[in-house]
Amino acid sequence: MAGILAGKNIAVPGGGNGIGRAVALAAADAGANVVVADYGVSMDGSDPTSAVADAVVAEIKGKGGDAVAVAGDVSEMATGEQIVQAAVSTWGSIDGVVCVAGILRERMLFNMSEDEWDAVIRVHLKGTFTVFRAAMAVMRKQETGGSLVSFTSGAFMGSTAQANYAAAKGGIVSLTKAAAMTGASLALRGGAPINANCIAPVAKTRMSENVPFGFETGEPEDIAPMVCYLLSD
Repeated sequence: MAGILAGKNIAVPGGGNGIGRAVALAAADAGANVVVADYGVSMDGSDPTSAVADAVVAEIKGKGGDAVAVAGDVSEMATGEQIVQAAVSTWGSIDGVVCVAGILRERMLFNMSEDEWDAVIRVHLKGTFTVFRAAMAVMRKQETGGSLVSFTSGAFMGSTAQANYAAAKGGIVSLTKAAAMTGASLALRGGAPINANCIAPVAKTRMSENVPFGFETGEPEDIAPMVCYLLSD
């Protein structure tokens, strides 16, 4: 994958841990400049810190790459704008975004609180929207367009103890299809090419520690090459 993203500027919300971290490092190894955006929260959304994003940035820079960190709540419109603008103001464009940020609040549907529902929908689904919206607004004015990559899960088909997560992941599938249709519509009218793709990974991360897969799973690093391919020309 060396050089496949040379000269591209990529933002990775959720880039401080797990698959997001693996994607940020792989993109940098492939030649991209990387915005590592992570609030550094625990799986239930508490205890925010910028330390995880700073650590990944330091790792990228230690290997000779270029990266900047953004810490903020991705479900807020201002943070989505900040993530995209960090790439534009630092390197001149935003060529791709990879939305991996997420939290879990597991509960049976009949026991789930409003906060547990809202928080998961907010981070996963709205968090993808805030970044996609900000990125597409810039990409459509760029001659080179760009790439949008989101993450869903097999749970979008339904989950016994994660109705909120399942609903969010199903929404991300539909949102990504809408983004792809919008990109295609713009291209048909002579606009810049904007692609949108959604990945349903099978990999061991801190969010999947309690999931009894029953079959062989990969590591976060196994997902990253597909992401880099989708970000490439």
